[in-house]
Amino acid sequence: MKPLVAPSWLWRLVWCGLVWVCLWPLARAAAPGTDQPAPAVHAFTLSNGMTLIVQPDRRAPTAVHMLWVRVGSMDEVDGTSGVAHVLEHMMFKGTPTLAEGEFSRRVAALGGRENAFTSRDVTVYHQQVPASALEEVMRLEADRFANNTWPDEAFAREMLVVKEERRQRVEESPQARMFEVFQANAFIAHPYRRPIIGWMSDLEAMTPQDVRDFYRQWYVPANAAVIVVGDVEVEQVRAWAERHYGSIEARPVPVRKPQTEPLQRGVRRIEYRGRTDRPLLVMGYKVPRIGHPQATDDATLDALALILLAGVLDGHSAARLERTLVQGQGQPRRLADSAGASYGLMGRGPELFLLSGTPAAGVSPEALEEALKAELGRIAREGVSETELRRVKNQWAAREVFKLDSLFAQARELGNHWALEWPLDASATLLRRLDAVTPDQVQAVAARYFHDDRLTVGVLLPQEQRP
Repeated sequence: MKPLVAPSWLWRLVWCGLVWVCLWPLARAAAPGTDQPAPAVHAFTLSNGMTLIVQPDRRAPTAVHMLWVRVGSMDEVDGTSGVAHVLEHMMFKGTPTLAEGEFSRRVAALGGRENAFTSRDVTVYHQQVPASALEEVMRLEADRFANNTWPDEAFAREMLVVKEERRQRVEESPQARMFEVFQANAFIAHPYRRPIIGWMSDLEAMTPQDVRDFYRQWYVPANAAVIVVGDVEVEQVRAWAERHYGSIEARPVPVRKPQTEPLQRGVRRIEYRGRTDRPLLVMGYKVPRIGHPQATDDATLDALALILLAGVLDGHSAARLERTLVQGQGQPRRLADSAGASYGLMGRGPELFLLSGTPAAGVSPEALEEALKAELGRIAREGVSETELRRVKNQWAAREVFKLDSLFAQARELGNHWALEWPLDASATLLRRLDAVTPDQVQAVAARYFHDDRLTVGVLLPQEQRP
């Protein structure tokens, strides 16, 4: 008989619980309406319609500067997939007063660092610099936002880089290729079906004019926001923003037409074969998203409960999928080497609740799929305990505290809220609303949404394997 020693995960559970208990009051204190006010956030609209958001944080003489453009891969059209990401690359190629590569060299000379990223919903350019260098960075960023230009030869060179990026990130990864095909099947009409980096055939056919047209169409002041967090004076930043960004010509934002995903009426399955020694299973259920953090409609209430359901399934090392499927507790055998659950929460388009896993040796993807469904079914029948729900809520509270350590995290959160047209204090609102979600609500969404009519399944199989 084994000695009665508590497993290591149990000690971690106890320890983490003590930490969360200590952190919860701190996170609650950071929410509006409590004794300790949240960090002051100031929002302005510049003379040309561009948004400016400033949040002082004086713990160190540094500042994060971000330029958010509300355009991503979902704003592309068939035949030019990947153009938003290509434009992000070309924004580093110069202006009439700035040679190719000079932007990055100047930021480095100021003692800063910089980068950019493109998502389905937004494109973001960001720098972190000494606070004394903030105005110069604003001047540089405003210049390339308004005056980006480059020769066709620079475009041809950069397209080689973008295509190689696709090869390395997607085409050389069977997992990434399978997920790309999975997304293309999960969505039929909505542009989320297209990969952010673009299909290779579209990249091969893309022209310099495609990119210039996309830039001219979407990079307008009223479709962009400047976010500054750091050791700054609000009115000084506002004056700099008006000087450098406010002078850019105002133009109308293009009208966005609705792109509604048709109702799914039956399970969709895809099988992808690649160079892998282990199968991979991905399951996606169409579920509602949060339209506004203060909304009280049924879809938003369900979305809040889905956030916590994902945490109950896969929010920590002792969550249900880890215990049951990976560790095999209470089961005849281990069924998975890994298993996870996630819910996107933030996005301009429709959301999927994802379940994924790698079957253990000797376990088929079909068996793992049934096991994942069984875990959802168990919650739908038996519910969740207040204790495990409290742990997930406490993790959200801890996250609200920990993000304050990072200027970048604070700026990125403000940018996300702007992009979704949410209030800038939406995190505090979400925290309060999540705290009010009950075990009965989590049980109800587990019973309501996880049916085959909403399900898309993707399976990656080794090339030599046959069903």
